[in-house]
Amino acid sequence: MNIAFLTLGCKVNQAETEELVRATSDEGYQVVDPSRKADVFVVNTCTVTATADAKTRQLLRRLHRRNPSALIVATGCYAERNPQELHAIEGVDLLVPRKESHNMLSVLPRWLGTPQPTRSKTQLPLRTRALIKVQDGCSLGCTYCIVPKVRGPGQCRPIEEILVEVARRLDEGFHEVVLTGIHIGSYNHRPDGLSQLVNQILRQTKLSRLRLTSLHPCDISHRLLSEFGDYRLCPHLHIPLQSGSNKVLRAMGRHYSAEDFRLAVTAVMNAILEVSVTTDVIVGFPGETDQDFEQTLSLCQQLPFSWIHAFPFSARPGTPAATLPGVEESVKAKRMKRLISLANEKQAQFQRTFLGRNMPVLWEREAKTGVWTGLTPNYMRVHCKSQENLKGRITDTKLEQRMDWALWGRLA
Repeated sequence: MNIAFLTLGCKVNQAETEELVRATSDEGYQVVDPSRKADVFVVNTCTVTATADAKTRQLLRRLHRRNPSALIVATGCYAERNPQELHAIEGVDLLVPRKESHNMLSVLPRWLGTPQPTRSKTQLPLRTRALIKVQDGCSLGCTYCIVPKVRGPGQCRPIEEILVEVARRLDEGFHEVVLTGIHIGSYNHRPDGLSQLVNQILRQTKLSRLRLTSLHPCDISHRLLSEFGDYRLCPHLHIPLQSGSNKVLRAMGRHYSAEDFRLAVTAVMNAILEVSVTTDVIVGFPGETDQDFEQTLSLCQQLPFSWIHAFPFSARPGTPAATLPGVEESVKAKRMKRLISLANEKQAQFQRTFLGRNMPVLWEREAKTGVWTGLTPNYMRVHCKSQENLKGRITDTKLEQRMDWALWGRLA
C-alpha cells in the first residue's frame, strides 16, 4: 500500500505533513515520493490567499487526471475552511478537516477495502531540515487573515515535549531543526517564552543548527537576541512588515508602527553578525493610496533586507478586510512590479557581500545530476557541482559567483 503526501503553504503545513508521514510509516504503510505512482495521495491544503486556493484545486484535479484509480484525500486549512468546495472537485474521494487529520489513518483501510497493514520500518522521503511545530493558532486578530478562523487561538506545546522531539530528530540524523508555528513569538504566552525555549534546546542538545521562522517586531527582545551568541542559532530572521504606512498598519490590525519595525530590524542588525533579515509586504491592501505605498517602498529601501516577499492583497471571506473597497488590480500590479524589482536588488546586494568567502552549507538535495543545492546558516541558496552524495551533510563551501538568484560555490 503506497501513500504519497503533497503540501501547499507554510512551514507549519510542512511540519504537519512530516508528522503524518512518520505516523503513516509507523502504521506499516509504504510512503513514496509523490512523483511516483501511489494508491493514495494526501494533499495538505492551504487557504491563506485566493492564489493558494486556486493552486490547491489545480493540484487535486491534476492528481486525479494522472492517477484516476488512486484514492485522493484532501486535508489541511482549505479543507477546514470550505470542505464543500473541495468535495465538489472531481476525483476528490475523502475530505479530512485539519483538526481531524490525526485520525486519517484509522479510516483509510475502510475506504480502501483493505486490512490494516503489518507494521514495518521504511525509509521516509523527508527533508534534510527537521520542522518542529512548537505552537499553533493565533490570537492577534489581523483584519485580513483567515488563519485564526481555521486554526483557532494560540496554543503552545510543553518545552519537555519539544526537547524529546528534537532528540528524536537528532537520532534520525538531522543536523538542523526549524522551530515553526503560526506565531512562535507568542510561545508560552510570555515575552521570554521563545528565548527560554531556544536556550533549553541549545543547552540540552548537540544540535548543529537551530533556525526560527517568522517573528513579529514586538517579539524581538534583548534576551532573544542574546541567544544568537551561540553560533548554532542560525543568523536569519523573517520579520513581516506588511506595510510601511501607519495608517494601513492600523487598518490591518497590526500591533506596531513603521518606526517600531525600523527599531526592531536595527536591533537585529546590531546584535547578530552576518544576519539575514527577510520580510513580507502586502501590496494593495484596501485603502492603500499611492502615498501609503511610497512610504512602504521607502522603508524597504532604507532597511537592509536580504529578500522581500511581496504579494498582492487577497480578500479572504469572513475577515473584516474582505468587506472593504479594494484597490484596482492594475494599480496592484504596478506596485508589485516596483517592489519585486527592489527585492531582487536587495537580494543581489546581500549575496555579493559573501562572494569569495567560505560558508558552511547544509546540502538538501541533488537539483539535477551532479548539481547539489543547499542553504547557508543565514539562508542563502547555494549550488555546487559534486559527484559525491552530499544530502544531509554540512560542508565548508567557497562562494564564487552569483547566478540565477543563487550563489554557486565549490567544496572547500
